[in-house]
Amino acid sequence: MNAPADPRIFAVPELCFARIPSGARVPYVAAGSGEPLLFVHGSLCDYRYWNSQADVLSRDFFCVSVSLSHYWPGGDGHAGGTFGWKTHVAELAEFIAAMNVGPVHLVGHSRGACVAFHLAREYPELVRTLTLADPAGPVHTEGDQAAAPPAATDLLRARVAELIDGGAIDAGLELFVDSVSMPGIWRKSPASFRTMATANASTLPKQFRDPLPAYTRAAAAGIACRTLLVEGQRSPRMYRDNVEKLAGWIGHVDKRTILGASHGMNVTHAAAFNRLLRAFVGSTWNKRPE
Repeated sequence: MNAPADPRIFAVPELCFARIPSGARVPYVAAGSGEPLLFVHGSLCDYRYWNSQADVLSRDFFCVSVSLSHYWPGGDGHAGGTFGWKTHVAELAEFIAAMNVGPVHLVGHSRGACVAFHLAREYPELVRTLTLADPAGPVHTEGDQAAAPPAATDLLRARVAELIDGGAIDAGLELFVDSVSMPGIWRKSPASFRTMATANASTLPKQFRDPLPAYTRAAAAGIACRTLLVEGQRSPRMYRDNVEKLAGWIGHVDKRTILGASHGMNVTHAAAFNRLLRAFVGSTWNKRPE
């Protein structure tokens, strides 16, 4: 994150829990009325990550932000299954059905964008539109060998897990956050963001043991809904490469870049992100863009 965070990210909306058939209790907050927007956070985050979106977009839409299982404030005690992207996809599908809010305008960031991508593929009846911001995960192109993270990435992740498991949480988070955004970002981040990341630090080692699946042309062809791909101009190359590749593979797609933004674009450049999302979702329902 390369600019001060929008202070609304850490406003305190009313927290609710939804019991889903698998047994998990899904923490969520909801605001507004109208067409439903469902927000899915990425690594080290939770429902609070999207407060800057819900605060503004709830004027026109029904905004729902969830914490995936094992993330704060639910933690392991409220989780219905083992930590994993497949579990998160299934739990989100159950959540949408249990809340009777589908089909939703689904918005995912980073690891959450990968979860959203597969939810849209596997449960197309639950998703009206799809927005992927800096989608995380490897890419596999036909004819190439199966995608795998570079050796340096594996070494870094192993070191991060070692630090966190050993109690050096701040050092582990600094190493990880700087690697997925830009050097020095952890120390420049507001204390409120560091508090949220610290609350979710225990999920990082679990995440490293649960690698995301590779995006493929065939998988992308399974996305039937209109899709918005958003990248930060200064986001690490791996995310921008993913956006570029998916833009060529997904059928009904719009690709946008937020100037000056890095990986945490929806927080540091909340107004620009909200305008893009409002225009994209609103265009389907003849709503006036901001």
